[in-house]
Amino acid sequence: MHHGPTDYRRKIVNADTSVFADVYCEDGIIHEVGNDLSVPDGTTVIDAAGKLVMPGGIDPHTHMQLPFMGTVASEDFYTGTAAGLAGGTTMIIDFVIPNPQQPLMEAYQTWREWASRSVADYTFHVAVTWWDDSVYEDMGTLVNEYGVNSFKHFMAYKNAIMAPDETLVNSFSRCLELGAMPTVHAENGELVYHLQRKLIEAGFTGPEAHPLSRPSQVEGEAANRAIRIAQSIGVPLYLVHVSCEEAVNEIARARHEGQRVYGEVLAGHLELDDSVYQSKDWATAAAHVMSPPFRPKGHQEVLWKALQGGTLQTTATDHCCFCEEQKAAGKDDFSKIPNGTAGIEDRMMILWDSGVNKGRLTENEFVAVASANTAKIFNIYPRKGCIAKGADADIVIWDANKEHTISAKTHHQNIDFNIFEGRTVKGSVDTTISQGKVVFADGQLTVTEGAGRYIERPAFPTVYEAVKKYNEQHQPVAVER
Repeated sequence: MHHGPTDYRRKIVNADTSVFADVYCEDGIIHEVGNDLSVPDGTTVIDAAGKLVMPGGIDPHTHMQLPFMGTVASEDFYTGTAAGLAGGTTMIIDFVIPNPQQPLMEAYQTWREWASRSVADYTFHVAVTWWDDSVYEDMGTLVNEYGVNSFKHFMAYKNAIMAPDETLVNSFSRCLELGAMPTVHAENGELVYHLQRKLIEAGFTGPEAHPLSRPSQVEGEAANRAIRIAQSIGVPLYLVHVSCEEAVNEIARARHEGQRVYGEVLAGHLELDDSVYQSKDWATAAAHVMSPPFRPKGHQEVLWKALQGGTLQTTATDHCCFCEEQKAAGKDDFSKIPNGTAGIEDRMMILWDSGVNKGRLTENEFVAVASANTAKIFNIYPRKGCIAKGADADIVIWDANKEHTISAKTHHQNIDFNIFEGRTVKGSVDTTISQGKVVFADGQLTVTEGAGRYIERPAFPTVYEAVKKYNEQHQPVAVER
């Protein structure tokens, strides 16, 4: 094959390989990938000369319109998915979070209604925040009838949505029966609560106390506990927003032992450190309050290496927006500052600039951690996460040379602050295509409210059946004594 400059003009980048070809889409599906395709007259042609054609990003961790800590996230499903498209993200996995004692199905229907305004495809993890027989039943309904294959467990937020060990054991066991993936927010909620009280009693009420109340060992302990519970039950496990060396080490150990454990890292945790909480401006420090917090210098490099080395597989944002007036609820008590930062629009640009441009990731590894791995882990690959015949036509045309300066003044996210404010990245979105339609081009969004579809994710029968079979064959035998 002749590798002249003309070949570069249509480079398709997937997680496994890059090829020179054209892509033909029809009815929201990729119909053909190849050279010299014959297409009907009148077909819209997008010239991707000198650019890269990649599967749209998938953000596996967002919270649009989340009712949390006495307020509601400022970003709804309409504005949030639109901002995602402007950043090359064509699908989100959001979270249904029932209140304790609220039926899971009731919460699920509420979130489905909110999400019906989405402009891009979406799907849900459902949180298990309490336990009784109805939760057991509802989990079965969600997996078998509604295409939910992952359940979230908050090990933090005591006196609110924290799941104690008893709930983890019950829910993880149910996940094994159903072929669903348990996921955890790993922080020891008892320790956090204890440290928050101690700091406030000692007179530390500002945002600078937030990271002190949730040190990295709090996350390491919870990560280890969740991993060991999953190991005992024989179920895979996915850890969201891994932020520190201690948690990375627990995942690495478990994977080394052959345990099926997955880790997600946020763009923010890869790039920012805890100096952000020392800002003289209260609002700026408070704007960075999220959990787990940004970590001391050193942890970021550990996270990058874990992403490069395969200990962590996915990248997300935990996009959960609260504006200055909302954050002000914690003016006199840092533990009352609503937790959350934004990033759905910035994730892929940050990842490209700090990953590919610095030689940490190849273009194929970029696609893996931005899109394909999430699709594989949550069982929607190859419908999502790759450019191939039969896949959904969710495509981003990426300009590796385009510079973009990130700012709250120009972003599409519905929040008055950007944690990457002023950062100029090299490598940015040229065009975003969702369901075969151009939704972002020339810096302009062209979106349709409600165009986003709910994507069902089938359960994982094969691995689970094997584990169940193994467990049945190795039942203990009662010993006569």
